[in-house]
This record gives sequence, C-alpha cells and structure tokens, in this order.
Amino acid sequence: MNTTAPLIDPFARAISYLRVSVTDRCDFRCVYCMAENMTFLPKAELLSLEELDRLCSSFVNLGVKKLRITGGEPLVRRGIMTFFEAMGRHLETGALEELTLTTNGSQLSRFAQPLYDLGMRRINVSLDTLKDDKFAAITRWGRLPQVLAGIEAARAAGLRVKINVVALKGFNEDELFDIQSWCAQHDMDLTFIEVMPMGDLGNEDRLDQYWPLSDLRARLATRFTLTDLTERTGGPARYVRLEETGQKIGFITPLTHNFCESCNRVRLTCTGQLYMCLGQEDMADLRAPLRNSDDDALLQEAIRNAIARKPKGHDFDYSRQKVAGQMSRHMSHTGG
Repeated sequence: MNTTAPLIDPFARAISYLRVSVTDRCDFRCVYCMAENMTFLPKAELLSLEELDRLCSSFVNLGVKKLRITGGEPLVRRGIMTFFEAMGRHLETGALEELTLTTNGSQLSRFAQPLYDLGMRRINVSLDTLKDDKFAAITRWGRLPQVLAGIEAARAAGLRVKINVVALKGFNEDELFDIQSWCAQHDMDLTFIEVMPMGDLGNEDRLDQYWPLSDLRARLATRFTLTDLTERTGGPARYVRLEETGQKIGFITPLTHNFCESCNRVRLTCTGQLYMCLGQEDMADLRAPLRNSDDDALLQEAIRNAIARKPKGHDFDYSRQKVAGQMSRHMSHTGG
C-alpha cells in the first residue's frame, strides 16, 4: 500500500480538511446543542491528548492541510495547549497550512495570545445574540460580557475573528441588522447557519426554530446590495459581499442547499469515531487501531478504509414538516 498517497474518496474528492472534537464538555448549555443536564463521556473513552496528536498527525501525513478544533468547548479541556503546540509543529514544517478553532469565546481572554503565538491566525466564535438576557437564556450558563471580552482579546492578539450565528426564528430575527452592524464596526466576518435537525433535546422543537436563510438574505437585501462571491472553501458556506460596507457574509444552509459535491472534509469525535458525513450515521472507529498498535500502518489503513466509504451527500429535509434524515446524536458529540 502507498502510505503517502493522498486521501481520495469514491467521488474523486481529495480529503484535505479535518474537524476534530477534542472534548464533549462545555461551559455553556446552548439549547440547540446540548441538554441542560448532559451526561458526559467517561474519561477512559476519550482520546488522550497524545492520542489526538498521533491521530491528527496521521491525517496530516496523508495530506490533510486544514485542521479545525472543536468541542464541546475545546478550550475547557485540561492541558489543551499542549495539543495545540504539538499541532503547531506541523505549521512550522508547512505540512499543515492552517490550524483553526471554533469556540464559544468564554476562554479567549486567557488563550488568544498563546494561540496566536503558536501559529493560529483565524478563529470562529459562536455568538447568537448581543443581548445579555437572551444570551443567558440560549446558553443557559453563559455570560455575554465574558465572551465579548474574549473576542476583543482575540482581535488584540492578531487573530482574525469570524462570528457564527445560528438563525433562530423568533429569537434573533430582530437582531439581524444589529449583529451585521457590530461585525462591520469591528471588521469581523459573519456567517449565518440554519438550525439543523440533530439530537432529541426534549424541550426544543426544531421546526418552530427554523428560520430559512433565504428569508434572512432577503431581509439583508432590503438595506444592502448583495453580490454573490465565487469563493469556495470546500465547505458548506456560500458568500456574499455587502457592497455598502464591504463585509463578507456567509450562509450555511444544510437544509435548503446541497453543498456536498465539493465536500473535502471529515469529522473526528473526541472518542476516535470518524464521521465521513455529518448527515449520515455511518462512522469508522479509529480508536481501536490507534490503541491496538504502536505502528501507524494499522491506523492509516483504517483511515483509508473509512474514506473509501464517504458518501456522495446527505439528506436533511424540512419540506414535509417532519424531519427526514434526523440524527440521533447531539451536536456536541461531533463538534458542531
């Protein structure tokens, strides 16, 4: 077997982007992501930081160029900076082109500068409202001033910040232009995400929360001239530029827009499960080959076998007023 050949799936897509959940734990309990009283995984099931290093390094050796670290909240994992520093060595050699992070922002005041110093240049911060009371309600445990201070620390450190906003009907519709204006004022990119049918949280009806981004985009167009951009990252976002402000706005519409044709990514959970598609239940267990052998040959073979099963696309659909393709796992399990 050629151990250096790049990862190519059955549809001739090169897999160059790995999203890695380093923990299922979080210091928030966002209503669309977690139940309030979550049962977290036993420590023994979680990959150690050393195992995460070995796994991610194997993917980098197989041609992955972009690594996005997610959670839960990745920055609440004890000792996580040792893992980031380990990945920083791949940035130094050029084997890894980008190391990024998706965070709720709560810990950025502590970690923004160290992250920049090891080579990170961009981060995504999840933030769905700029109002204290609504922020407390949707995150259950979060405090908005702490997050805003973290965002400011990230910008001061030199990190490029993109704000991710989940579009929630009846919750943040009235803040559309406030959030857009705030991001423009601070020179931050902005991406809106349609709520997805994942996990049974017991107290939230996803159909009631569903705010189509086609509607959100139409509202933006009442005040701004929107120019579609041809930019593609291999991911789900489609971008426009607001001509009046120069802002770049992204739209992630997993329910109303099929973005699978150019999918170049896979997702690794904190327990070593590799999901080849966010919208499918199929996964490959990489923890067993990782722990069963000190030699990476077994692990690389398992990775290649998994990529050979990557499907062409997924099937989320709200059109019949029921959720087809609904996933049974929480968003926090696969890292958002």
